[in-house]
Amino acid sequence: MRPRPPVKGKGILSGTGLIITGLAATLLALIFPIWSYADRSGTGVDVLNATTVSTRYGPLSALDREFVTKVRLAGLWELPAGQQAQQQGTTEAVRTAGQHLIEGHAFLDARVRDVAAKLGLELPNQPNDQQKQWLATLDTAQGTEYDRQFANILRLAHGKVFSVVAQVRAATRNSLVRALADDANTTVLDHIKILEATGYVDFDALARDMAAASTPPISNSPAPPGPAADPGPAVPVTPSAAPSYSLPPPATSPPPEPSDEQ
Repeated sequence: MRPRPPVKGKGILSGTGLIITGLAATLLALIFPIWSYADRSGTGVDVLNATTVSTRYGPLSALDREFVTKVRLAGLWELPAGQQAQQQGTTEAVRTAGQHLIEGHAFLDARVRDVAAKLGLELPNQPNDQQKQWLATLDTAQGTEYDRQFANILRLAHGKVFSVVAQVRAATRNSLVRALADDANTTVLDHIKILEATGYVDFDALARDMAAASTPPISNSPAPPGPAADPGPAVPVTPSAAPSYSLPPPATSPPPEPSDEQ
């Protein structure tokens, strides 16, 4: 018996079917991740919504609450550091920078205590461990070394805070926090400029420190407590009436001139 001749077009149809099936599978593979991402929880918006509370001044996020706390913490150590610089600084530029720190943080502390009271937020009354360590370093420095340590430690701290202020000012939906960020921005920028005017800031070391200390966004850190029914009182930050720091001998040489080398 002779074998049947092959049916024309059957192989072509089978090949076409395979191609269509492959294209459909590829299309599904492309669409599925989009659906999955749309339904996924834990995105930045989800975190924002989960950590935000309502207030009469607008939504208050975890980032907003942490910013208020950080403004308070800055005053708790930078105002005493400014007062110390007026007593131990060996140049007029360092003592002037100290005066700017006193005036700026006395103003900001009054503002932040008012904002915290209206939002029902508790504020710390002591500097954190890092800030205490900076103050301890300044306590042991004398003469020109004090001037150098003061200018560089304070300049580094203000540089870190400057980026946080910008982030909060750009993103906050709370009117009180927005106004506080405006005041903080003006004050911090003034302090950065007056510290640089001392002639002691090491910009190369500053750039290295900022790069080495690069951390995840502030919103990823634990948020301070939300609004409380009866937050504890925040003690005003004020200069002490009788500074305990003795004036060191005058410097034997002026601050180093900024280098022209690039």
